[in-house]
Amino acid sequence: MKFDLLTTDTKSAARAGLVHTDHGLIETPIFMPVGTVGSVKAIHIRDVKEDTRAQIILGNTYHLYLRPGLDVLAAAGGLHRFNGWDRPILTDSGGYQVFSLAATRKITPDGVTFQSHIDGSRHHFTPERVMDIQRIIGADIMMAFDECTPYPCEYNYAKKSLDLTHAWLDKCLMRFNETEGHYGYEQALFPIVQGSVYEDLRAQSAEKIAALDVFGNSIGGLSVGEPHEVMYKITDQVCRILPVSRPRYLMGVGTPANILEGISLGIDMFDCVMPTRNGRNGQLFTSEGIINIRNEKWKNDFSPLDSNGESFVDSQYSRAYLRHLFVANEYLAPMIASLHNIGFYLWLVREARKHILSGDFALWKTVMAGKVTQRL
Repeated sequence: MKFDLLTTDTKSAARAGLVHTDHGLIETPIFMPVGTVGSVKAIHIRDVKEDTRAQIILGNTYHLYLRPGLDVLAAAGGLHRFNGWDRPILTDSGGYQVFSLAATRKITPDGVTFQSHIDGSRHHFTPERVMDIQRIIGADIMMAFDECTPYPCEYNYAKKSLDLTHAWLDKCLMRFNETEGHYGYEQALFPIVQGSVYEDLRAQSAEKIAALDVFGNSIGGLSVGEPHEVMYKITDQVCRILPVSRPRYLMGVGTPANILEGISLGIDMFDCVMPTRNGRNGQLFTSEGIINIRNEKWKNDFSPLDSNGESFVDSQYSRAYLRHLFVANEYLAPMIASLHNIGFYLWLVREARKHILSGDFALWKTVMAGKVTQRL
């Protein structure tokens, strides 16, 4: 597994690269559709591959551990064989669930005890256990176990949380290095930079992680409610510390505008549930702006879903038809909208990569950022 940095934009920190894995190449910058329980919601695996041309998807360690469970995944030969996805997979660590399950979990230096959101049963995650779980899931890229702090977060809590995350990281690295994958292909471990919105904590975390010189690095604890300007400032700070020669993953981000700005700051990999979540509720992202497809104004609009004529699903679907499906509560409606949005996100990062390689990314990004934020 290796990362080739092909070029960096001359007027920003935007990069184009290649991540080599045993399940195929990943062209960066890249957006990774979220497949929480082994599927990208409302989209066939076939369509994720063929229509959106996704090169990598995510799985969620917490959810896959609970359902279908490790016994099933191991018997299947890992998540790739279980869901039929033959390209790279990245798994998170469950750290975000530590954040989101605040009412039903207890954090100790050893790990986290939590209650299942499904049946209330109690479970215990340690850094070592999380490594073992991700080995069984079989992700090409695994995340270190961390605590994702909320926003706002007091400095003292953020400092205590960061110390715990770093202690867990040391345990994750030890367990990762003393074990091997189960299915005959290489896996990589990404540490996660934390530290809330405090620059000294972020610097401390980024410097520790940069010194490890592992295959790739993640930035977590952002897009949790802080202003976008703060997210960008922290991202810029951390990217200036993390190694240039390693891929950088900004976790859980975000809107098309967030992704464009993240790319300009030097981020290579993104994920977010927004394309499918918003798509299920009738919001479309297009190259000219954001559409609420339920609005009356689209009732007799028979143009393709994207106003430039580039539909990211199939040109046979018009805005009027998709609006009709939503109004009629047809199951097909969220499927088309979700597929379209994932397709658009993948198109956006492909276009960004193309303009980075051609040397005019900064100009293109300025124009595109203005378009994708407007509501049509």
